[in-house]
Amino acid sequence: MAQVQRMSRLLVKTLRDDPADAETLSHKLLVRAGYVRRNSAGIWTWLPLGKKVLDNVSRVVREEMDAIGAQEVLLPALLPKEPYEASARWEEYGDLLFRLKDRKGGEYLLGPTHEEIFTLVVKDQVSSYKDLPVMLYQIQTKYRDEARPRSGVLRGREFQMKDSYSFDTTDEGLAESYRLHREAYQKIFARLGLDYRIVSAVSGAMGGSASEEFLAPAAAGEDTFVDCPNCDYAANTEAVTFALTPVEGAEHPAVEELDTPDTPTIESLAELLGVPAAATLKNLLVKVDGEIVAVGVPGDREVDLGKLGEHLAPAVVELVTAEDFEGRPDLVRGYVGPQGLEKVRYLADPRVAPGTSWITGANKQDTHAKNVVCGRDFEVDQYLDVVVVQEGDPCPKCGAGLKLDRAIEIGHIFQLGRKYADTFQLDVLGQNGKPVRVTMGSYGIGVSRAVAALAEQHADEQGLYWPAEIAPADVHVVAAGKALQTELALDVAEKLGAAGVRVLVDERAGVSPGVKFTDAELIGVPQILVAGRRAAEGVVELKDRRTGEREELTVEEAIARLSA
Repeated sequence: MAQVQRMSRLLVKTLRDDPADAETLSHKLLVRAGYVRRNSAGIWTWLPLGKKVLDNVSRVVREEMDAIGAQEVLLPALLPKEPYEASARWEEYGDLLFRLKDRKGGEYLLGPTHEEIFTLVVKDQVSSYKDLPVMLYQIQTKYRDEARPRSGVLRGREFQMKDSYSFDTTDEGLAESYRLHREAYQKIFARLGLDYRIVSAVSGAMGGSASEEFLAPAAAGEDTFVDCPNCDYAANTEAVTFALTPVEGAEHPAVEELDTPDTPTIESLAELLGVPAAATLKNLLVKVDGEIVAVGVPGDREVDLGKLGEHLAPAVVELVTAEDFEGRPDLVRGYVGPQGLEKVRYLADPRVAPGTSWITGANKQDTHAKNVVCGRDFEVDQYLDVVVVQEGDPCPKCGAGLKLDRAIEIGHIFQLGRKYADTFQLDVLGQNGKPVRVTMGSYGIGVSRAVAALAEQHADEQGLYWPAEIAPADVHVVAAGKALQTELALDVAEKLGAAGVRVLVDERAGVSPGVKFTDAELIGVPQILVAGRRAAEGVVELKDRRTGEREELTVEEAIARLSA
């Protein structure tokens, strides 16, 4: 016996117009269809229809996590400062953390993620290799103080997330736990009906080594990823690499200084000299934990500060200001070159390879230098992939031109290794009687974000069309309006409910058929069953919400079809 929900009793208020502040499709439709309502910036109420969809996503996640042997727990969202201070993430997370104090002055945070706490739980509960491996997960509310919460539930300050963690005694065991999660995620997203890509990623503040993201392509996506049309390579743009290829055997003239007044930018320099921007060397000055560092990239490329920050984490990276040039005569703003730089560490993109020749700043006002050769006139202290990836950049795997696409991150898996085990000295007694340091994996799925991603991918001009697995109901029965039609609709709804079909029935009095049909299209239940003009004959119309296909059936045929 499944629930039959009457629209006349359902807490739902649909809207004909898009919310004024909505930019993304999911934001517009989830609000208009009565799934969510905004409380304040980044904080949302899940209304009855939305809660059903959210719960269905959670159910699918639970079933697949349970299937690989993971055990569900529930950790607190209010967490003490000390574990995050020990891992250094109290500082690393910066303004993203919601921090608070209790009445006694004790410091706490609202959990953005729970690696530290899970590690401590296992440290308390596990003592021997015989107790491992173990995989634990929770579906919990997480909190991040986003500077600009936007796009509805896609980027909120409070959100639902499934996070799981694996604990093994060997790297081989970690690889197996990682494989199990990866396969479980593929099953989860397939069941949810999401179009997704698995891409190489960076670990960021999470730490660890191997890392992959699950991305749902969508115009509203805040992640950019690259796809190779020639092979199976796909990666987050922050994870794309470029091979360092030294240029050997080329003869270069000596360095020559050029009088270049009023050319502090690459564009003005290239225009004055009549050269392409790619022939110039751009040197960006940043501060890394307060130390001024120069970053060299070809003049036609931009430095990806997010990528740079990931490479240098946990150090804090920020741009220099005008005040930073005071007292530094060796740093001439707009005319910095790597040759002759003193007391400045020089980082460079691999495109600035040994043997390449450049036009760059001469470290003098209104002066540049040409024939400045890497390896002859300056050395690179460290090579890092730091440029913003562009369409057509070579694929690291096959060399073909890469394509750029937008996507929503719906999942992320990490091989954390022993980062948190080292922090909290998570050891177990090994087979030889000696302590063994445990190795960990961390695996996340954005549950509420998955709802938004589904809304982005499963919608048309009329509204939503949910995949059957996560829809708020299996069938939306609509009574066109007359008493006989309403009676038939309620009778069919009850029979479908008795057969185990989840039913939403629109029997509202005083509401026109046009409004009911519009609401049914907007709400997006997979099947719409209409008791209309042929109700007296016992004939109803069945419509597939996604394809728009319609078919007239007898009541008996419709019940048999929908309950099969």
